Amino acid sequence: MTDFAARRTVMVDTQVRPSDVTKFPIIDAMLHVAREDFVPARQREAAYVGENINLGQGRVVLEPRTLAKMLDVLAIDGSELVLDVGCAMGYSAAVIARMAEAVIAVEEDEAMAHEAQDALVAAGADNAMLHVGPLAAGAAQHGPYDVILVQGGVAKMPAALSDQLKEGGRIACIFMEGALGEVRVGYKRDGEISWRRAFNAGAPVLDGFLKEIEFEF
Repeated sequence: MTDFAARRTVMVDTQVRPSDVTKFPIIDAMLHVAREDFVPARQREAAYVGENINLGQGRVVLEPRTLAKMLDVLAIDGSELVLDVGCAMGYSAAVIARMAEAVIAVEEDEAMAHEAQDALVAAGADNAMLHVGPLAAGAAQHGPYDVILVQGGVAKMPAALSDQLKEGGRIACIFMEGALGEVRVGYKRDGEISWRRAFNAGAPVLDGFLKEIEFEF
């Protein structure tokens, strides 16, 4: 029988801590949330590998290092409302739920949303709520949000999502240029978001986050 708890410890000790992520709430959450319960059954054995887990159709579960470092730069506290965009089967939402006051997890794939709902309930993430709908639309009815995370690649940030960030709030996502990507953190001041580079990472660009094709005549 696989000792997944031991694998979680190894994941934190070899993928998270060496990436300069030392904040207790992040370490504690990643040690406690059973990542294997938030991936397809056929991929449970690969749940703790140090790379994105491919879910098909351009969707992934972000590697532990990337998620941990995004959470580190965002510095979520226990009084904040977080929007988790593209939660897939719910792992990121379960981790965030242990750090924030509440998390709204957005997923547009109904099958994955159903799996996420069941897994979040089983994990006791009572402060996580699932919202089924287009990722690029977010969940405006529950906002505005102190923090927004996007669990996938972005070429262009949809205005509808930026508008849901509170004044003074933070947003993190992986901006992709071809095969290369970097995580940037945005800070909202006077209604505008200013972006700062954080670290390199990669993920497929999500539907609704592609740049419009520009035609030249």
